[in-house]
Amino acid sequence: MAELASFRLHPGDPAPPFALPGVDGKTWNLDDFRDANYLVVTFWCNHCPYVQAWERRAIDLQREYAGRGVRFVMINANDASRYPDDRMESMVARAKEKGYPFPYLRDDAQDVAHAYGALVTPHPMLFGPDRKLLFQGRIDDDAEHPDRVAHPYLRDALNAALAGRPIAAPELPVIGCSVKWRS
Repeated sequence: MAELASFRLHPGDPAPPFALPGVDGKTWNLDDFRDANYLVVTFWCNHCPYVQAWERRAIDLQREYAGRGVRFVMINANDASRYPDDRMESMVARAKEKGYPFPYLRDDAQDVAHAYGALVTPHPMLFGPDRKLLFQGRIDDDAEHPDRVAHPYLRDALNAALAGRPIAAPELPVIGCSVKWRS
């Protein structure tokens, strides 16, 4: 579990800009999501068992909240030379196989991951209409057993934000596989 003190961004901080290639062949910028009232930026990858465990729930959340002005974007910054499953061609295949309803971007230089302070995969961050951080933490409290989830943290944050209420726990420790930084 990463400690809250390790977070680079905190509630109220602006989303750092980015321009990254996606599995769709397009270069995506933060401004490409200006039509979304809320943006969930999640540091993601192909090989991490935590990502794989939460993958279906992330897909379902995007589909459920798309009509309410919420967009998701997944960013893979892992060192693909040491983790070949995280190469762009593998990302393309996974996004297609799983039917990703969100852009899946590659951060080869790892600059964006550093700017956001990504610690693990998955590391979701919710930004409001002004692109200021509202929440970061976990998708929910049980990666392995969807039927045992007692605290759907990201869903609760989305519901609070959409209702104009403060988010009860805007920062939670993240759990996942460490970001695979280059040597």
